Amino acid sequence: MTIKEVASQAGVSTAAVSRYFNGGSLSEAKREQIRKVVEENSYTPNTLAKTMRTGMSGHVGVIVPRIHSDSMSQIMSGIADGLKENDYKFILGCTDNEKEKEIQFIKSMQRSGMDGIILMGTVMTPYLKDTIASCEIPIVVTGQSFSGVSSVYHDDVHSMKDIALIMLKKKRNVAYIGVDEEDAAVGQARRRGVEKAFSEMGLDPGKLIRMVSDYTIESGYEQAEKLLREHPETDGIICATDTIAHGVMKAVKAAGKRIPEDISVTGVGNSWADTITEPQLTTVKLYFEECGRVAVNILMKMINSKDKDIPVSNMKLGYQIIERGSV
Repeated sequence: MTIKEVASQAGVSTAAVSRYFNGGSLSEAKREQIRKVVEENSYTPNTLAKTMRTGMSGHVGVIVPRIHSDSMSQIMSGIADGLKENDYKFILGCTDNEKEKEIQFIKSMQRSGMDGIILMGTVMTPYLKDTIASCEIPIVVTGQSFSGVSSVYHDDVHSMKDIALIMLKKKRNVAYIGVDEEDAAVGQARRRGVEKAFSEMGLDPGKLIRMVSDYTIESGYEQAEKLLREHPETDGIICATDTIAHGVMKAVKAAGKRIPEDISVTGVGNSWADTITEPQLTTVKLYFEECGRVAVNILMKMINSKDKDIPVSNMKLGYQIIERGSV
């Protein structure tokens, strides 16, 4: 039995049958008609036959550096919605921030017949650059802007500059807790944004007090403890991420300081936890779900293009400053 025969017996279009199997939008009446025919005939769609017929598997690979991240979950939500609209499914690979695993996933996903790959938040190494260049299926990167690779990324420099200016207009001794600068976006670009704010306020960016955290609350807490111990005059702490900021807020309170009266704190991300802290966190809203959706749109155009020399597409998303009670 074929999809065409299922459609004929159910009195619907083949597109409706395809949407039924891929979880697409359908009226309850049509869904019930198709379900009845499928169950009566014990029909299962032959994915292998479809792949042989069209040359497409209907699957893409998604590679993430970590799973336990609010931003990653939002991007994944956008990717999942975008793929569903295109009748696609995805296979997830988590690298645990191990660069070698990233290479392994790209190669294995290509061998496994994925139609394309979405690669999240990576550090561009020469080996990764060569692997992407030699990959025979389309790849889209999210969260970073790399030369010669299609990508969707955030305006990390200007968003960070704007939130730093809010801090600098109210506080005199402001420090910055960033991340490892192997990360061109969160590490380098956000630090440059803070430095631009310093320059705009007539301050010497070379005198910016900087600490380096990883992406956890625990590390944010530890770096804030060290900062307050070494620089007790600090009255403002700009953080590269919301997660770091939550650790900083804990450390500030543990030191007997008030937020924002004694020390102000800002983050980046607008995560769900920002509104349940006391006070609520002033932050930058980045459009993570849209990032996932746009990445899918770019990838689908690349997959469906008949031209092998597809132009590189780079999309920079906007941002919004969310002012709450921590400054």
